[in-house]
Amino acid sequence: MESALSTADLAAVWLTFKLATVVTLILLLIGTPIAWWLARTRSSWRGAAGAIVALPIVLPPTVIGFYLLVAMGPNGPMGHLTQSLGLGLLPFTFAGLVIASVFYSLPFVVQPLQNAFESIPEYALETAATLRASGLDTFVSVALPLAKRGFISAAVMGFAHTVGEFGVVLMIGGNIPDKTRVVSVQIYDHVEAMEYAAAHALAAGMVGFSFVVLLLLYTFNPTGRRK
Repeated sequence: MESALSTADLAAVWLTFKLATVVTLILLLIGTPIAWWLARTRSSWRGAAGAIVALPIVLPPTVIGFYLLVAMGPNGPMGHLTQSLGLGLLPFTFAGLVIASVFYSLPFVVQPLQNAFESIPEYALETAATLRASGLDTFVSVALPLAKRGFISAAVMGFAHTVGEFGVVLMIGGNIPDKTRVVSVQIYDHVEAMEYAAAHALAAGMVGFSFVVLLLLYTFNPTGRRK
């Protein structure tokens, strides 16, 4: 029984890698200011904002996918916007997958960054302030270097979580070869067709990838180490 990856399997792997890379970069860009605000603010809205960011952790992927599908549809607010800009509709496109994945993986990037920012000693930031460093200078020169491990964890977790998505990407992207069919959907297709050897080849790769992700996290994240 042949278990080598087919052309369709390799296309799904490449699309998944491309999606995870783009989503991780976007999440780091938008997640960093969100995490910094959550870590430093004293606003009464902090709890509500944190809860909104964390919603994808507890909500079923199909719920998120459904509401995103409605929002991106022809009668939804995002659908109206993209159509007015001449971009068409986002469902069943790679761009739609990116937006859905950003929403779904947001807490897996924001929370490690928030924890890293909260662990920065207050005196380090106060020292920069006494030296008349601007808020931006303090953030770039002090906060970012001290939160380096948090950025590593956030990037790894965001990438890995995007790779492992199924329900959200299936609802938003469907199952279009070379366009929206990612690895998780490809495995599902193999199982439905009773192509267990092909499914095993891809699933085993996912298991190996997951192990490497956890190994990286435990290697670079010092939490829990004895001093």
